[in-house]
Amino acid sequence: MHKGKTYVVTGAASGIGAETARILRGAGATVIGVDRNPAAGVDRFHQVDLSDPAAIDALIAALPSGIDGLANIAGVPPTLPAGTVLRVNLFGLQRLTLGLIPKLADGASIANLASLAGFGWAGALEQVKAALALSLGDDIEAFCEDQGLNAAEGGRSYFLGKEALVVWTMQNRWTWRARDITMNCISPGPVDTPILGDFVQTLGDRAEEDMKVMDRAGTPQDVAPVVAFALGKEAKWFRGANLTVDGGMSGHILSNIHGL
Repeated sequence: MHKGKTYVVTGAASGIGAETARILRGAGATVIGVDRNPAAGVDRFHQVDLSDPAAIDALIAALPSGIDGLANIAGVPPTLPAGTVLRVNLFGLQRLTLGLIPKLADGASIANLASLAGFGWAGALEQVKAALALSLGDDIEAFCEDQGLNAAEGGRSYFLGKEALVVWTMQNRWTWRARDITMNCISPGPVDTPILGDFVQTLGDRAEEDMKVMDRAGTPQDVAPVVAFALGKEAKWFRGANLTVDGGMSGHILSNIHGL
């Protein structure tokens, strides 16, 4: 499925990104890793701050043409300042993706790592639309201040970034279909990665209650194969989809909402 293909994987230094790179390389692909920290287990590596527009543009210029897929996995936790969270998790991801479109091969696939945190996008649509009206070069701090994100408890900036990413993925379901370039997202539930502790710290009792209904937290080994699937030819009829890999958490939430 991936033999002879070339993929760009952000967040390749650890967690889901590192496991995705391992799976793709094991299937015969060449992996170009991107991370702010050094990454082993990739064929080429670029150390990049994905909150920095100039760094992203330099990365795009340095990458080759003919890339078969982009896995947008890099992300930061809700314990960081709201502007940083949105820059990395949403606006930097968008800038890299849109900038790479000319360098993607026809038939390429884009897989965005969203989150169960984006589940409630429909209930926050006006704020999501306001976020999607911006780009990385805009005054993100002013937006965060205007939206009350700097003072918001419970990691609202993280939730908003993931909600907007789910919506942006849906909006672009057919944007590049003339070249058969598809884009989908993957939404994990709680995953045992280096930032899981940050979520527990931010969400407090809410996180503990969520975990009680699950048999365990997820692992990178649960999620990375779904990312790899989304990059492959077998997933080409998925367009703008949100693939939930959450141990049944989204089903639990929906059952509660609808009294099931």
